[in-house]
Amino acid sequence: MDLHEKHLTMAEWEALILALIHRAEVGEVAEPLENVHREKGSHYDVIFVGGGAGGRFGSAYSQARGLRQLVVDKWPFLGGSCPHQACVPHHLFSELAREMDYMRWNAETLFFPKFDDAKASIVEAIEVFKNGRNNAHAFMNWQSKEQLDMEYILNSWATVVDKNTVEVNGETFSCDNLVLATGAGTYLPPEIKGLLAEPGTPLGDRLLKRGVYDFSALIDPGLDYEPTSCVIIGGSKIAIEYGSFYQAAGCQTTILTRRQLMRTESLHHVDEDLRRYVVKNMKLRGMEIVEGCEILEVLGTERATGVRVLLADGTEDVFETDFVFIGTGERPPTKPYVDALGIEVDEKGSIKVNSRMQTSVPGVYAIGDLIGSPMEMFKARKCGMTAAKNISGEFAEFDFSEYPDFLHTTYEVTWVGLTEDEAREQYGDISVLQMPPKGIEDHEVCLPLSEGTMLYGHSRPELTGFQKAIYDNRSRRLVGAHHVGYGAKDAFQYLDHLIKKGITVDEMGEMNELFLNPEHFIQLSRLRAGNRDLTSL
Repeated sequence: MDLHEKHLTMAEWEALILALIHRAEVGEVAEPLENVHREKGSHYDVIFVGGGAGGRFGSAYSQARGLRQLVVDKWPFLGGSCPHQACVPHHLFSELAREMDYMRWNAETLFFPKFDDAKASIVEAIEVFKNGRNNAHAFMNWQSKEQLDMEYILNSWATVVDKNTVEVNGETFSCDNLVLATGAGTYLPPEIKGLLAEPGTPLGDRLLKRGVYDFSALIDPGLDYEPTSCVIIGGSKIAIEYGSFYQAAGCQTTILTRRQLMRTESLHHVDEDLRRYVVKNMKLRGMEIVEGCEILEVLGTERATGVRVLLADGTEDVFETDFVFIGTGERPPTKPYVDALGIEVDEKGSIKVNSRMQTSVPGVYAIGDLIGSPMEMFKARKCGMTAAKNISGEFAEFDFSEYPDFLHTTYEVTWVGLTEDEAREQYGDISVLQMPPKGIEDHEVCLPLSEGTMLYGHSRPELTGFQKAIYDNRSRRLVGAHHVGYGAKDAFQYLDHLIKKGITVDEMGEMNELFLNPEHFIQLSRLRAGNRDLTSL
């Protein structure tokens, strides 16, 4: 479909995307969606292969810098997997987990009714997401065309011929610069037997064994039964976030992980006190967490019936279940680029880049999940922007080794900067402002009342969250902040900036806080700011 002269409404975009996705699901070859200025020819300053967060923002920035760009994506929409199968559903499910958790703890008190597990449907939650996701898809297609004037070809596969040539639907496009932005997918550890469908079973094109899901298969084709229990393989963010949702929905959940939870390679600067609080509260809600184990096999012939595990003590055990969820992280599929371009990759297959997003092949850039951890939206977007700046002649670098991070349980868990142990090692003389303070048990004080926990503070103080701010005593600068609760996630984006600017305990004490909650850092800082020599609180 040639969209160049068309101006679709949001409703028209939603209907079109829904029809194309449906056709793809039933195996039909759907038509491409093209917004291409053919009167300008087929040569571009830059072609983005992949229209997810990095490709879309990189394209927008390229346009802003006066470059002619083209972005190609296999989906009939821009924005990538985040709004379609990844980030957005996990945020919805985490929000639902929080609500169900709140209703469970307060059941049959005040005006709260008895919680009915039968109404907590995982399948229904998935359908709610799928019924609403096309609005975001439609908006990104509309905005990218009507407001950003981006050229794109959607619902089409791009084949990289060489560093200056891309083939799409049998048509050849040339470019001066190429940006690779095709993301990553779930990593299936080859040593784990039984994850994949056995040959000959009636599964069509489905790869995973019935009853085995990752984050994408959970949505498409989708979970079509209510599981009675769940076993999660791996201890990644995905494992923690989705597992907390399943448990909140009444599906007894067990996490099997080789390392301590929240100690995987993909998580950095996780404070030990914060980790203990988070894991303790997951267990308090009934989750089983088995650490230090090795996953041997997913049992069952036509569908999963259990997981066989080698435990830390050297014995084997079987965890029976009708729902296995994979939380082993992601890896990028980069072989096509190695074959076509001879591009250099690391031991995990991620494309190697420098701080300017340049690969080992001149004129070829790589961004987002394709270049490895952290696999976060902010990184993908800023990678795209950084590549576009360099292509336009501006020297730009992006160091994503330090950044604010978060995950969901039934809380928001947010942190930025150094842990207490890291700060003590780096600076030696530090002060820790913490709530509940060291030496006070969680149930003994209703604070920190981490946003949305005022009722917990009066009935279940152990559920009101955790906060820690860490200062270097010599410079008085804030070097780390850690929070478990709600409502702080957005503030940590700004805390990250303030920490890099060198904000001190005295400046924190001068800020105007809004009561308690995520701003409790300010009150704790104010209580110590008057001291010439800082001490912990």
